[in-house]
Amino acid sequence: MTHRWLALGVLSLGVLLIGVDGTVLAVATPTLGRELGLTATEVLWIGDIYSFALAGLLVTMGSLGDRIGHKRLLLCSATAFALASVAAAYAPTAGMLITARALLGVAGASLAPSTLALIRGLFPEPRERAVAVGIWASVFSAGTALGPVVGGLSLEHFWWGSVFLINVPVVVALVVGGWLLLPELRNPKPGPWDPIGVGLSLVGILGVVYAAKQGAAHGLHADIVAAGLVGITASILFVRRQVTARHPLIDVRLFANRAFSGVIAANMLSILGLSGVIFFLSQFFQVVAGYSPLQAGLAELPAALAATVFGVLAGVAVRYWSPRAVLATALVLIGVALASLTLVNPTTPYVPLGIALFVIGAGLGLAFTVANDLVITSVPPERAGAAAGISETAYELGTALGIALLGSIIAAVSREQGHALLTASKDSFADGLAVAASIGSALLLASAAAVWILLKPLRERPLLPYRCPDFEEGPVPQ
Repeated sequence: MTHRWLALGVLSLGVLLIGVDGTVLAVATPTLGRELGLTATEVLWIGDIYSFALAGLLVTMGSLGDRIGHKRLLLCSATAFALASVAAAYAPTAGMLITARALLGVAGASLAPSTLALIRGLFPEPRERAVAVGIWASVFSAGTALGPVVGGLSLEHFWWGSVFLINVPVVVALVVGGWLLLPELRNPKPGPWDPIGVGLSLVGILGVVYAAKQGAAHGLHADIVAAGLVGITASILFVRRQVTARHPLIDVRLFANRAFSGVIAANMLSILGLSGVIFFLSQFFQVVAGYSPLQAGLAELPAALAATVFGVLAGVAVRYWSPRAVLATALVLIGVALASLTLVNPTTPYVPLGIALFVIGAGLGLAFTVANDLVITSVPPERAGAAAGISETAYELGTALGIALLGSIIAAVSREQGHALLTASKDSFADGLAVAASIGSALLLASAAAVWILLKPLRERPLLPYRCPDFEEGPVPQ
C-alpha cells in the first residue's frame, strides 16, 4: 500500500514539470524581450510553441505508451526533457530558444498520458483511484499556478535561463524513483504501429493551430488559409483512418458518447479561455503595476494554493455530489472570476485581483480532477494511455490557442506595432487584458452550460457500456 502512494508521488513529478513549464515563462517574458530583443511574434511563439508541440504529439505518445510500456516511455522522455531544458537555458537567440521549447514539448508529450495511465494500473479500486487522480491533478494545477512564482524567484537571483534549469533535479528524482517504484503497463496485443496515422494527426493539429494563431495575429492571408485547409483535411483523413483501422491510435468511437465528448470539449474551451488571461496577467503585474518578476510570481500564489487544496477536495466532493454538478460549478466559478477581471485598469488594487486568482485556482483544481477521472474510467485499462492522450491534447490545444488568440487580441487592443506586448502603454495593455478576460469568461460559462447538458446521463449509467478486458502489467507495489 505504502509503495503505491510513493509511486504516485513519483508520477506527480512528471505532471509538475509539465505544469510549471507551461507557465514559468509568464513572468520571464519582459526580461527575455529586453535581453534577446524579441519581437511580439517571437514572444508569442516562445510562449505557446511548447503547448503546440505537446498538443500535436499527445495522442501519438499515449498510444505509443500503450504499445511499448508506459514506464519505459516515461523514463526515456523525462531524460530527454532534462536535456532539452539545458538547451533552452543556454539558447543564445530567439530562434534557438523556440526550437528548444519545441523539443521540451515533444519530450513532455508522453509524461501526462503515461502518468495517468499508470495511475489507472496502480489504483484499480474506484475510491482510491479518485483520491489518486485528485492528488495528481492538484499537483498539475499547482504546477501551472506555481510556474510564475518559480520563474520570479529564479529571475530575482539568476539569469533568465535558470527558469529552465530547475527541471533537471526534478527529472533526476523522477527517473530514479520511477525506476524503483513503478510497474510496467502496456497493451499485450497492441497491433502494428500506424505511421500514416501519426503523420496525419501531427499535420492536422499543427496545421489548424498554426492557422488560428497566425490568422489572429496577421489576418487571413493565402498561406495561412492554405495551412488551415491542410490541417482540416489531414484531421478528417485521420478520423476516417481511425474508424476503419483494425488497430487505431485512438478509438474515435469514444466520441459517440456525448458525455465523453462533453468532458473533452469542456476541457479545451475552458482552458482556452483561461490560459491566455493567466499568461498575460503576469505581464500585467510587471508592465502595468510595476511589480518585480518575483512580486509578480508571488501575486499569483493564491491560484496555486487554491488549485492544490481544491484538487484534493474534488475527490471528496464527488462522493456527495455528481461529477456533473461538481464540474459545472467549477467552470462557473472560473467564469465569474474571469468576468471580474474585465473591470481591471492601471489603478486596480491587488486585493480584488488576488480574490479572483484564488477563485480561479479553486475552480481549476476541481474541474481538472473530475474531468480526468471521468476520462480514464471511461475506457478499458489497456487504452487508458490513448484516452489520457485525448484529454491532454484538448488541454494543451486549448492552452496554445488561448495564448495565441487572446495574446493577439491584447496586442490588437493595445494599438501598438512591432513590440506591442512589451511597450504598450499601461492603459492600452489593461484594456486588452479586460477584453481577453471577457472572452475567456464567456467561454467558461458556455463550457459550464455544455457540461450540465451533456453529462446528465452519468448518474444513470456508466460512461461506456463495454467490459474492461485484462491488461498486462508488472507487479503492483503493495
